Amino acid sequence: MASTLPAEAAGADPLVRRSDRTDFQSNVALSLAKKIGRAPREVGASISEQLRDEVIAGAEVSGPGFINISVTGSSVWSQLAARRDADRLGVGTPLKGERVVIDYSSPNIAKQMHVGHLRTTIIGDALARVLGFLGAQVIRQIHYGDWGTQFGMLIQYLDEHPEAKWHHDDLAGDADAPIEALDRLYRAARQKFDSDPGFADRARARVVALQGGDEATLRVWSELVSESQLSFQALYDRLGVLLTPEDAAGESTYNAYLDEVTEELVQAGIAVESDGALCVFFDEFTGPDDKPAPLIVRKSDGGYGYAATDLATIRYRIRKLEATRLLYVVDARQAQHFAMVFATARRAGWLTDDVQAIHVPFGTVLGADGRPFKTRSGSTIPLTELLDSAVDRAREVVKEKAPDLGPQTLEQVAEAAGIGAVKYADLSGSRIKDYVFDVDRMVAFNGNTGVYLQYAHARIRSILRNVAPAGTAPVVDTDLTLEPAERALGLLLDEFGKAVTDVADSLEPHRMAGYLFALAQTFTTFYEACPVLKAEDPRVRGNRIALCELTGDTLAKGLELLGIAAPERI
Repeated sequence: MASTLPAEAAGADPLVRRSDRTDFQSNVALSLAKKIGRAPREVGASISEQLRDEVIAGAEVSGPGFINISVTGSSVWSQLAARRDADRLGVGTPLKGERVVIDYSSPNIAKQMHVGHLRTTIIGDALARVLGFLGAQVIRQIHYGDWGTQFGMLIQYLDEHPEAKWHHDDLAGDADAPIEALDRLYRAARQKFDSDPGFADRARARVVALQGGDEATLRVWSELVSESQLSFQALYDRLGVLLTPEDAAGESTYNAYLDEVTEELVQAGIAVESDGALCVFFDEFTGPDDKPAPLIVRKSDGGYGYAATDLATIRYRIRKLEATRLLYVVDARQAQHFAMVFATARRAGWLTDDVQAIHVPFGTVLGADGRPFKTRSGSTIPLTELLDSAVDRAREVVKEKAPDLGPQTLEQVAEAAGIGAVKYADLSGSRIKDYVFDVDRMVAFNGNTGVYLQYAHARIRSILRNVAPAGTAPVVDTDLTLEPAERALGLLLDEFGKAVTDVADSLEPHRMAGYLFALAQTFTTFYEACPVLKAEDPRVRGNRIALCELTGDTLAKGLELLGIAAPERI
């Protein structure tokens, strides 16, 4: 382009993409033709004439001005060898220097995590893994719901029912026992609060005691948080997500900042009184009545709501954590709330042009009837039950496919396949779309499923176990002619780095899922067309083993970035 086009056009994006018709295709001639006053095919022809080197085998103009480019077989083999031998499969760290705070999962203390927590936890974890892999310093944050009126109500109920068992030391059950007990006790407290005015008054007094720092009340509150975290962590560990207790930063973390945050907004004239409440108004946000929708910072009774906490959170994460990017993985229904919070933070000067604040929305998990997934009684389904159902079904499918597996191995594979199936079903579609929770489809060995990818990886590892002893990786012969299936697989393997950066740029994990599915399919085509261990020429066998090695490593790394296990056997 530099040698054939005017200077003002020579630096344009060459718009080179992979193509089904050839190895690569450039649309740059079509995009620049009008700007430089030449016909697209003429521009394409002038560029094509310059495209001859040790990498490019040929270039020609097709159609209205597309430039079709084919690369040499030796360059494909060279890239294969370089990626196989490189650290991190040759992927760089372009996000080094960024500090990204990711707010995700965020269950409520003393309540079981349910299906509504599934997507935020899985999507947030995948983004944390990808951004961290690309060099960003990722600060994970679990914004627990650990403050407010409901805790005064629950603590008062526990005080009046000392016989209630909810500490893990008192319960002989599994790690879910404390949160299951607290969930039941919370529902009982709620019922009593609604039906007994005397209890309601005592509960409100307990809220005042909690907010005032009463020692006995705070002690019980602290135990509620600790017991809940034990159950949450067991679930996080089972899901295979990166969250730990050190990532906890609940609503209570920001209580000390609410007054000063509010004072800053008042002093700046951003928050104003309206019907006794302190509000921020916007021209661009309206309610159902088309009147300006306020962001209520402080309620008319003097209490603070979610908006005040979220504003204090932004301010803290920028000033104290020195974030360059803030990601909030929260469902799509909160879009206007976050837009208003971000706009307020910009007016206050906390959120500057140097910091990105992004709401990462997602759709809903649906049942077979196309409605939000719930039990027959209409209540939300605990997340542990959802995972159990997937693991149970995976166990049946795996046992049928591999009846020779021992009991212990079967359980390990079923757990990995069931959890992986749930996570992949969530991540394989655009996050903004709803999806149907269908266990039978999720655990299928065929189709675009997590189990299919896990099986493809395990199959490759099985092939490689039949190769010569470890440590004797074959030397790739770059002079060998490429078979079409080898070329297709080699070129797709070289797209891995782009798939990772596409996820980081779009915050859409399904781009990685789609890449891995295409890679598994392409490997299957290669394996059926190109004998590996039975190849007669040792050089051909060595190159194909190298293709197997890099495909296996790429599938494993890609699944890891999605937070999905890649078993060696399945």
